[in-house]
Amino acid sequence: MIIFVLMSFNYPQFLWALTALAIPIIIHLFNFRKTTRIFFSSTRFLKQIKQETTQKRKLKQYLVLASRLLFLLFLVLAFAQPFLPAREQLTSQRNLVVYLDNSYSMSAPVGEKVRALDAGVGFVRDIVELFPAETRFKLLTNDFAPFSNSFKSKSEILDQLSQVRLSPVSRSFNEVVKRIGEPGNTVFWISDFQKSTFGDESLLDSAWQVRLVPVEYPQVSNVFVDSIYLDNPFIIGGEKNSIRVRLRNEGPRTLEGLVTKLTINGVQAATSSVTIEPNSLAETSFDLSQGLKGFNQVVFSFSDFPVSFDNEFYFTLNYTGRLKIVEIKPDTRPTYVENVYGNRELFDFRGFAVGNVDYSVLNDADLVVLNGLDKVDNSLNAAIQMYRSKGTLLVIPGLQPDLSSYKSVLGLPSLMKPEKSERMELDKPDFQNPFFENVFEERSAALAMPLAQKMLDWGPDRSAILRFKNGQPYLSRFNNTFVMASALNKEISDLSTHAIFVPVMYRIAASGKKAERKPYYYLSSSLVTIPADSLAGEEPARMKGDQELVPSQRRFGDRLLLEIPRYSVNQGFYYVTHSRDTLDLLAFNLEKTESILDQFSGEEVKTALGGGNQVSIFKATSADTFSNEIKERYLGTPLWKYALILALIFLLAEVLLIRFLK
Repeated sequence: MIIFVLMSFNYPQFLWALTALAIPIIIHLFNFRKTTRIFFSSTRFLKQIKQETTQKRKLKQYLVLASRLLFLLFLVLAFAQPFLPAREQLTSQRNLVVYLDNSYSMSAPVGEKVRALDAGVGFVRDIVELFPAETRFKLLTNDFAPFSNSFKSKSEILDQLSQVRLSPVSRSFNEVVKRIGEPGNTVFWISDFQKSTFGDESLLDSAWQVRLVPVEYPQVSNVFVDSIYLDNPFIIGGEKNSIRVRLRNEGPRTLEGLVTKLTINGVQAATSSVTIEPNSLAETSFDLSQGLKGFNQVVFSFSDFPVSFDNEFYFTLNYTGRLKIVEIKPDTRPTYVENVYGNRELFDFRGFAVGNVDYSVLNDADLVVLNGLDKVDNSLNAAIQMYRSKGTLLVIPGLQPDLSSYKSVLGLPSLMKPEKSERMELDKPDFQNPFFENVFEERSAALAMPLAQKMLDWGPDRSAILRFKNGQPYLSRFNNTFVMASALNKEISDLSTHAIFVPVMYRIAASGKKAERKPYYYLSSSLVTIPADSLAGEEPARMKGDQELVPSQRRFGDRLLLEIPRYSVNQGFYYVTHSRDTLDLLAFNLEKTESILDQFSGEEVKTALGGGNQVSIFKATSADTFSNEIKERYLGTPLWKYALILALIFLLAEVLLIRFLK
C-alpha cells in the first residue's frame, strides 16, 4: 500500500482503464446461464453432494475472479508506467554541467585494459543518454576548450566526447569552479581527485549543486624524475661534467633493476640500472662526453608500467654564451684575476685601470671586480652603486685600504682595519655550504689551505664562505656582493697560487651570471629569460618545436623575456629563433605533481568542501551500477516492468485455476 501511495505515473490517463475491473465482477454476479432440472426418484444422497460441489465451485469462481481483476489491474498500471519519484531534482532550466578530468593521471588502470579516463568517458555517456532529450549539457575538460563555453544538445556532446584525449594540463578545484562560473546548475564532477593537484579548496556557495563521481584505481607504483642537475652547474665546454638524475618511487612496490637510458641529440649515450625502494628516492649519474658544443637535446627515459606517461624527461645542455667580467685595478699591469678569467671560450674579460674606466660596460657585466684599490673615488662609487642593484660585485682590498670609501662602497658601517695582524691559515671549507657543492671530488680533512693576512674586518659572519682558523671571516657574501679580507699579493696571501683559488673564482663568476639558462622548464612556466646580445629590428622571436609559437616578449638590455601563456606548449624541445639566428634551446616537461597518484576519497572531498547537502557522492564502480544510480537519483525507479510481470503471472494463474482446479 505504501508503494502505491509513493508511486507516480508517466501516463496517468491510462488509469481510466481501471473501470474495466467492473466487467469481471458483473459477469460473476449476473451469471444468466439457464439450469436444467432433473427429477430423481430419491434425492436424499444428491443433496449432500450438491452442497459440497457448490462450495468448491464458489471458491474456484472467487479465485478466478481475483486473478482476472489483478491481471487487469497490473495490465492497466503497466500502460500507465508507474515509477517511484527521483530523490533529487534538476534545476528548472534542465541544464547539466559535466566536468571530466582528462589529465595524465587518468591514464592509470582501473581494470583489465581499462583506463580511468575510459571509465570517466563511460560515465559521461551514461549521463547524456539517460537524461531526457530536452536536457542541455555543457562538457568541460582540463583543456578549457571554446566548445565548453555554452550548453549543447545530446548529439553534440556525444560527438565531442569521442574526441576527448589525455591532456598534459592539470587543473585545481578552484580553477574548474571559476571556469564553470554559474552556480545555479547541477555539476557532475568526474575525476580521480588526485591529492597533489586538487589545490586549495574553498567552501562552496549554497547555490552550487555538485555531484562527485570518484574514479578510483588501485594503488600502483609509479616512478618519475624528481630532479636533474649537473655536478658543475656552470657548464664549461670541454670540461669534465656529470648529469645526476634523482628518481622517485611513489607506491608500495620495490622496483629492482629499472633500466634507464640517456639519449643526446637522438643518439643513445649511456644506460644504467637502478633499484628504488617503496616511497623513496634513488639517484643515478651519467658522465658527459667532452666533445659537446652548442645546443644539445637530452632525453632521460625508462620503462615503467602500467603508468607510463612520465617515462621520459627532457632537458638541454647549452654550451653557448660567455660570462662578461670587468676588472677595475690600480694600473694596467696583469693581475691574478685576469689570469683566472683568461679562458676566452668561457669569459669575455675586460680590464681597466682606475683612472680610465669605461662606465658604460658595467651595465652589461655579469661580474665586476674591484681589485687592489686603496681608495674608491666618488665617481666610481656612484657607478658601482648603480651596478650593484642588478649585478654581482667582488671587492678585493688594496694594501692600504681607505676605510671610509670602502664603507661607502660595501654599505658595511661596522667595517674596520685590524690593529695588528699576521698571516694565518684559512680553515677547511664547509663542504655543506651550497657554494662548494660539487667542487671537491674528495672531501679530505687533510686538505692544505692557504695563508693570508687580514686587512679588513667586518665582524662575525656565521655564513662566511671561507674563514680563518680562529673563526673570523675571510670571504663573505652580502646579497650580490662578495668581499675578501686581504689583497691578492704574495706577501699578504698565497691564495692566488693555491688550488682552491680557481674554483672559488669560477663559482663567484657563475653566481653573477645574469641570464642563467635553465636546463628545463615545466609546462606551467610563464616566464622564460634567454640571452639576446644583438637583436635588430622589430621582428619577434619565435619558438619552434612540434608547434610554432610567437609568445609575448620584452627586451631588457642583452636579455629577452618570453611570456608564455600557461599550458600553451607541449612537452618536448623548442628552439627560440630570431630571423635566421637560433637564440636558445628550451625543454618543457610535465609537472611532477601529476605523477603522484594518491587520491582523495569522495567523503574526504565532500568534507573539504564543507560537507553541505549541496554536495553528494556517487559510489558507482562500474558503468552499470552508475547507470542505475543515475536513474534512481534523477529519473526515479520505473515499475512498469514489474507491473507487466505481475499481470502475466495472474493471467497464468487464471488459466491454471480453470484447467486444474475441479
